[in-house]
This record gives sequence, structure tokens and C-alpha cells, in this order.
Amino acid sequence: MKEKTYVEDIDRNIYDFKYDDKDAYKLKAGLTPEIVEQLSKEKHDPAWMQNFRLESLQIYNNMQVPDWGPSIEGLDIDNIVTYVRPNTKMKGSWDEVPEDIKDTFERLGIPQAERKSLAGVGAQYDSELVYHNVRQEVADMGVVYTDMESALTGEYADMVQKHFMKLVTPHDHKFAALHGAVWSGGSFVYVPPGVKVEIPLQSYFRLNAAGAGQFEHTLIIVDEGADLHFIEGCSAPKYNVANLHAGCVELFVGKNAKLRYSTIENWSKNMYNLNTKRARVEEGGTIEWVSGSFGSHVSYLYPMSVLKGKGARMEFTGVTFAGKGQNLDTGAKVVHAAPDTSSYINTKSISKDGGISTFRSSVVVTKEAENSKAAVSCQSLMLDSISRSDTIPAMDIRTKKVNVGHEAQIGSISDEAVFYLMSRGMSEEDARACIVSGFADNVSKELPLEYALEMNNLIRLEMKGSIG
Repeated sequence: MKEKTYVEDIDRNIYDFKYDDKDAYKLKAGLTPEIVEQLSKEKHDPAWMQNFRLESLQIYNNMQVPDWGPSIEGLDIDNIVTYVRPNTKMKGSWDEVPEDIKDTFERLGIPQAERKSLAGVGAQYDSELVYHNVRQEVADMGVVYTDMESALTGEYADMVQKHFMKLVTPHDHKFAALHGAVWSGGSFVYVPPGVKVEIPLQSYFRLNAAGAGQFEHTLIIVDEGADLHFIEGCSAPKYNVANLHAGCVELFVGKNAKLRYSTIENWSKNMYNLNTKRARVEEGGTIEWVSGSFGSHVSYLYPMSVLKGKGARMEFTGVTFAGKGQNLDTGAKVVHAAPDTSSYINTKSISKDGGISTFRSSVVVTKEAENSKAAVSCQSLMLDSISRSDTIPAMDIRTKKVNVGHEAQIGSISDEAVFYLMSRGMSEEDARACIVSGFADNVSKELPLEYALEMNNLIRLEMKGSIG
């Protein structure tokens, strides 16, 4: 077999399969009060949620599209179907899931992962969860892991109403308002005080329908002294029409609690990924973000942490790969709102074949956040002369009693490094491949890839020979 002489894009073969739509119900494309009311009726919303949706729609109609990031001119909401219900009810047994949907998730490795290393799994297909299960020993500890609709109308309805879109409000930006109007699906997690979930929970989101949007809502509450690792996976087949992802993640981390939130995102290159994620951390609590962004045509993604309690801590570790036709605008935000808080943002990005990777960070330290520490490190590697990488940091510091630092490196492969490795006996081809592979290693090893081995395709660049 002939060796490869370049760095390939991420191999998408296992993600680009698709099935004919066999949905039981689909709203017409577009966004009107009638469509939102019909969606609310289909979801059997309580009255407060129906009103919330319609108010969010009004806010959406009155807000402008962001003009500071990548162009989203190719996205026309009038052509997006906001709700597609698959032809099945949610199942608690894998054997009961319809064959075509089951085959989709089996090819992505979800049931294998559940058997090996997960405490619970939720699988969403288009607008609805089709499978949800949690290990009995985890449920026996009082951990609640269910779909958002069940939580909204069940025994945790008051808890959902108290927290739903309180961290990310419809007023935040236009696509948060859109989410408030048409959200569907997602997961609700509650971990009681002192409970430490030793193995991860996972939700996997698959968008199969062409020209559709996915608007899942994830709400996680980790109570005082509790500990949880939650994994989110996303993928979609490629179509010739635009698809939209405008999900929302709200994380509440209690006093002395810890939450690790890991995301493996590999949307197809016709996807507009306009996702919003935010965490609030109380005294002594910790939020850890681990993010791998490898797909979509355009991304706006900046997970935000509000360190509300004394001694709260945040860490963000991310890797982004932008190939041909991709403009990925990603980063992280943190607000230090209490004394003795700390944050560390560490990202790496790789761009090639004209791909554009932009890193944005926002660090805000309020006057109350004395003796806090914040550090930002971003490194970008461009593999050719037609790619682009930008770094746009922002810092707003309101107290002198703080330690804040920022470090950024953007460049191409060093000839000196190649020469050094060649002097140690490597060929030029192997030297270049070694440098690129090592560049992302300290980030990629944080990604929880053990739960689905085929997802290694997202970060293992297939390299042999010269890069160019």
C-alpha cells in the first residue's frame, strides 16, 4: 500500500452514513408563532413552558444576528425544520429500538461503550431521545438521569422550572432566544449531596434529517460535595443543505462539588454549530471542560464558567481541527465573582487546506474576586500557507489583588525542530509527522475516547510522509 504524503482531514466515513427519513412527525420549515405553538402542543408542555417559548420567539425576532464572527449568511431559518420526531417512543431496552436507528448508534459504538464503561446512556435521534438507560447501582444512589421532557412534567418539574434557562437566558443572544422557542430533547441530571458517580454518564446526539435543526437542552445539577463526569457526543451525515445545531447546556455545581463535562463534536461540514454552554460554580466547587471540536462548517462555541463562590475553580482543555471549508470560532469565557477563585484555559488548534481557526477568550475579574488567579494559554499550528489562525483574547480586571496571565503561540512547523529530529536519525517525513502528532497530545489524552474506540478518528491525524 502506498504511504500517505500529507496530513489528511478527519476521516468521516463512519459518520456520513444516513437513512431515509421515516419520521412519525415533522413540523414545516420556518419559525412562526403557529409553529412554536404546535411544537409546544406536540411536547405536551405545561403552560409556563408554552409562554416561555412564545416570549423567547419575540425576543428572537427583535435581536440582530451577530456581526463579529464567521459569516452565517448561508443559514436561512425559513428553510430549517425545527422539530423532527422519529418513528419510535423512547425505550429503556436497546432491543426495542427500531432497527435503522439502532444500527446508527451501533455503528457509532454507543451500546458497546455502555456495556464497557458508562454508568448511563441517553441517545437522541433528530429531535427526540430514542433510548435512555442508567445502571441500577447508580440509580440506587439517588442519581437522576432522564430526558428533559420527563423531568419537565414529572416529579422534578419544580427543579426544572427553577433552573431552566436561568444561566443562559433568551436575552443572551439571538440563538439562545431561538433555543428557548424551539428546544426539544436533551438530558436532565441530578446528583444528590455527597454522591460520587465513579463512571461517566453519556448523551449522544445524532441529527439524521436533511435541512433540520437540533435544539437539545442539557441541565445538570451536581449538589454539595458530589462528583460527576458527563460525556456529550455529536455527529451528523453530510447533506447539500444547511443544518443547524443550537443546543444549550446549563451546569450547576454546588459547594465543594466537582463536574467534568467532556464533549466530542464531529458535526458534518454543512452544519452551523451555534451552541451555548454555561456553568455556575459555588464555594469550593470545580468545573472541568474537555472539548474536542472537529466538525461543522461554521462554529460559534465558547463555554462559560461563572465562579460564584469563594475558592471555586475552573479548567478548560480544548483542541480544534479546522480543515477545508471550515471556519471554527471557539474558545472559553470565565467570570471570577468571588475571592480565591482560579481558572486555567488551555487550547490547541490545527488548521489546514484553507481552514480558519479563531480562538477567543474572555476573562473577567470583579472587584470582589481578590487573590484570584487566571491563566490563558493557546497554541495554533498551521499546516500550509493558505490556512489561517487568529487569537483574540479579552481581559477585564477590576482589582489589583489578582494574578492574571495570557500566552499565545501561532506558527507553522519549525525547520529547526525538523532538522534536530533528522539529526537524531529520523527521516524528514517522520520528523514532521512526529511534530504534528505531539502538538495535540497533551490535550487529546484528556479526551474520554475509551468509551468509543472508533472516535479516535477525530484526533488521530493520518500522517505519513511530508506535510504540505
